[in-house]
Amino acid sequence: MDEVGPRGVSILGATGSIGASTLDVIARHPDDFRVVALTAHRNVTGLAALCAQYRPQLAVIGDPAHESELRSALREANVPTRVHSGVPGLLEAARCEGAAIVVAAIVGAAGLVPTIAAARAGKRLLLANKEAIVCAGMLLLDAVRVGGATLLPLDSEHNAIHQCLAGARSRGSVRRLILTASGGPFRTRQDFSTVTPEQACAHPNWQMGRKISVDSATLMNKGLEVIEASWLFGFVRNQIDVVVHPQSVVHSMVEFDDGSVLAQMGTPDMRTPIAYALGYPDRIESGSERLDFLRLSALTFEAPDLTRFPCLGLAYHALESGPAASIVLNASNEMAVEAFLERRLAFTDIARVISQTLDAIAPAVPQSVEDVLGIDSLARAHARGLIGQSAVAGKPADR
Repeated sequence: MDEVGPRGVSILGATGSIGASTLDVIARHPDDFRVVALTAHRNVTGLAALCAQYRPQLAVIGDPAHESELRSALREANVPTRVHSGVPGLLEAARCEGAAIVVAAIVGAAGLVPTIAAARAGKRLLLANKEAIVCAGMLLLDAVRVGGATLLPLDSEHNAIHQCLAGARSRGSVRRLILTASGGPFRTRQDFSTVTPEQACAHPNWQMGRKISVDSATLMNKGLEVIEASWLFGFVRNQIDVVVHPQSVVHSMVEFDDGSVLAQMGTPDMRTPIAYALGYPDRIESGSERLDFLRLSALTFEAPDLTRFPCLGLAYHALESGPAASIVLNASNEMAVEAFLERRLAFTDIARVISQTLDAIAPAVPQSVEDVLGIDSLARAHARGLIGQSAVAGKPADR
C-alpha cells in the first residue's frame, strides 16, 4: 500500500452479503484498512453487533423510525459510535472525510443518491449497487469525473472485465465483452408455475441476498449487468454477449480483435473481487479458496434461453431504448421481485409486470437525479397496479 497508515472505509449496506464479505477482507488487513462508517436499512441488531466489533465513528440506520432503537442498543453495549439515520445519514456516511474508500452495497434504487454523493466527494467508489449505474449511468459517471473519484466494480463479472482490460492499450482493440451467468437454480427447469421464493433463493454457487438471488433465477441480474457493462466500459449492445457457465469458475471474458480471449477465473467467492478493488492496483489476500484445476471435471458454456428467461431479453431491449427505459426496467423489477418474495405475485408474472410497465411508460431522458427518481416513482406506481390486478385475479396472468 502506498498510503501511510490504514485507509478509512465506509460501507453502505454493511449487514448484507457484500458488507459481510468486505468486513472479512478488511479484518485480514488491519494495518491497511479501518472501518469508519457502517450503514444498514432496518437491521438494528446486525448493525449494532458490527459497531461493537469494529467501532466505527458513524453508524447510520436507513429507516429513521429505528434510530432511537439503534442508539439504545449501542448505549447498552457501551459503544461510542455516533448514530444518524435516513437520507441525511447515508449522505454523511458517503461523504465522510475519514473514509477514502466507500463501498456502495445498498440494494436497489435506494442506493442511488448516496452512491452519487460518494462519487462527487472524490472517493474510491467500490460499486456493488448495480442499480445506481443502471438507472443513472451518465449522472454517476459525470459525478466520478467532476469529483475526481475512482470507480471500481464489485460485481464479479465487471470486476473480471476490469482485470481483463487492464493490459489493453486501447479499447478500440476489443471486439466484445462476454459476461458469464451461472444460469441460477432453474437452468434446466421447464415448468416455473409452482416456483416458490425458497426455491428461487437457493442459488447453486453463490451466497447472495434474497433480491439478487431472485434476479439470478430470472436472469434479470445478468440483464442489469449488460446495461451496467455498457456504461462502465463504453460498449454498445452488440458488443456485449452473455453465456451460461454453470460452474461459475470463469467470471467473464474479453475478446480482442486478434482473436485472443482473456478470461478471469477463480472460485465463486465475492471476497476475490472485493480484495481486488480494495487493494487496486496492488493485489491483497482475500481469504478465498485457491482454484484447484485438477478437481475441475469440466468447464461448459451454453447460450441463454430467452424464451424461458425473458427478463434478459427485456434488459437488452431497455438498453437499446435509452436511459429512461433502464430506470423503468429496474423499478418494475424491484416491485415485482418484492411481491414475489412476499407471495403476492407468481414467479411467472415477474417478466409480465416488467414488460407491461416498459410498454406503458416512455419518459424523456433524465437530466438530473430528481428526474431519475421521478421516473422510478412513476414506474413503481404502474407496476404496483399490475401486481394488484394479479393478486385480485388470484393466479398468474398471461403475458
